[in-house]
Amino acid sequence: MAGVDASESIHPFIPKDLILPDYVPIILSQSTILGVYGSASLLVVFFVWILAGRFPKISKTDKILMCWWVFTGLTHMILEGYFVFTPEFYKQKNPTYLAEVWKEYSKGDSRYAGRDSAVIAVEGITAVLEGPACILAAYAIATRKSYSHLLQIAIALGQLYGTAVYFITSYLEGDNFAASAYYYYFYYVIMNSFWVWIPSLIVIRSWKKICAAVRAQEQKKTKTR
Repeated sequence: MAGVDASESIHPFIPKDLILPDYVPIILSQSTILGVYGSASLLVVFFVWILAGRFPKISKTDKILMCWWVFTGLTHMILEGYFVFTPEFYKQKNPTYLAEVWKEYSKGDSRYAGRDSAVIAVEGITAVLEGPACILAAYAIATRKSYSHLLQIAIALGQLYGTAVYFITSYLEGDNFAASAYYYYFYYVIMNSFWVWIPSLIVIRSWKKICAAVRAQEQKKTKTR
């Protein structure tokens, strides 16, 4: 194409004038990328569910929460960590699966391919701090640590804050980073919504648990007087 540098390969992202030197097109199909991610996620959930059953006095809700925390923790550390520490993933001549994931997801939000500073900051904090904390939360639930609910509230609020910054910065920058309405709603809206309603439910549940424990302790002190 006239006027286009040979090193600036044509890409499927919006805006079209986004400069991605030496861009390598996606090799894997969307079904393959989502299929591998979905299968790996199910394996993680299955393993954690079985493992959780080995701990005494673990309720079904706690098992579900352990599965969530391990799933989201590994997603933060592996998937998002790869994005943060591999700035030129779109250039790989022999791309890894994770590079393909981010090229595919960039169809819903090209700020990832374009290395937007706000996205890098949010994902960096999430990968380095929240990822390991999620694994710790699963451990705290399994071993019934006293700090379990406080930790879950802290992580969930961090996820809600990060998601809010993610959406707000996109809105302030024009909210025009998706290749089509399909990618916008499927990747950008639906996929990210899990990190809105699930952490919200966790905050509410843990808050109620903490309040109930405090009330029980106060009633116990009153009776002993």
